[in-house]
Amino acid sequence: MNDDTFVPRGRAPSGSAVLGIVVPVPEPWAQLLVDWRSKVGDPQANQVPPHVTLLPPTEVAVADRTLISDHLAEVARCHPPFDMHLAGTGTFTPVSDVVFVTVARGIGNCELLANDVCRAPLARTLAFPYHPHVTVAHDVPADMLELAYTGLAELSAEFRVTAFTEFEQAPGGAWTVAREYPLTGPPHGTLR
Repeated sequence: MNDDTFVPRGRAPSGSAVLGIVVPVPEPWAQLLVDWRSKVGDPQANQVPPHVTLLPPTEVAVADRTLISDHLAEVARCHPPFDMHLAGTGTFTPVSDVVFVTVARGIGNCELLANDVCRAPLARTLAFPYHPHVTVAHDVPADMLELAYTGLAELSAEFRVTAFTEFEQAPGGAWTVAREYPLTGPPHGTLR
């Protein structure tokens, strides 16, 4: 919903940075989703790479960056790689005018990761319950929400998640990769 959408916020106050932690969507699906986001007129299409949010945009003190990096590296060491399947679309309407691609497999892995990422020093209160998804339309007219919803309804993308990514917001609002954290933990268990 709005809380986990990477909205341009302008410049962070001096001595602080705005970070977001995500599972990036790889190619060829990333470009497809950017193209769809552009097609429906989403103003964030070229500023926000397709992703599943683990930590929404969060202002942090620059002085805490080493502590944050150490925390995220420890989280990555505790979680194994996993398979993700994106399939079909959903919407948060009427709570929020957002259309998203649904995480059909990997939900539990994302929930576990998000829970661990969002501990100190990145603990914060969320405006909405955590729901892993990939936003494809936000802040667009109703007909464009419908176009995204129906146009991507048959999407099916399967890939292996081997890392999560720390993004930092640039002064102009775009998001740049600050660091990637490889998932190297032991398996949580498997489906049989």
